[in-house]
Amino acid sequence: MDERRTDTREQIRTIALELFAEHGYDKTSLREIAERLGVTKAAVYYHFRTKEEILVSLIEDFLREVDDIVGWAASQPAGPATRNGVLLRYSDLLEGRTTQLTRFLQEGQASIRDLAAGAEMRKRIESLVGILSVADGAEEARLRARVALITLHIGSIAGPDSEATDRQRRDAALRIAQELVGR
Repeated sequence: MDERRTDTREQIRTIALELFAEHGYDKTSLREIAERLGVTKAAVYYHFRTKEEILVSLIEDFLREVDDIVGWAASQPAGPATRNGVLLRYSDLLEGRTTQLTRFLQEGQASIRDLAAGAEMRKRIESLVGILSVADGAEEARLRARVALITLHIGSIAGPDSEATDRQRRDAALRIAQELVGR
């Protein structure tokens, strides 16, 4: 029974993310999520009272992964190898299901700006920026770190605008990010 409950909860999250990405957060309703999933609205309510709860659960999963990267970096000596490791781990995080979340977060920034989860997202990004910036913390280094993270996002969510594969595009983004923060 618990496994079925967990499976339904995960299916709701998956469908909600698809709809958020397709139609936007504000234009997606719990009714639409239930219809796409083929369950009653009450079944969705059993797991999530609001679509904000669904979004927050998706963001919290992402934030836990970012926290793991920050924790790993804290256990490493500061320097190019650690910065490179952070970029590699963050690039890997942006693959798969997270790609869809990343696309939604990029396109739906206005929807999450005022949510507590949006503020937490900004804090985690700033943690990554701090790790990726050189020790002197100069504004140029901080800007390079931000641009490096954005580059990884773009490499993750960019549509096929060339003959490059998704993997080739992500690898190119990683190389550019590495150049920005110094290997």
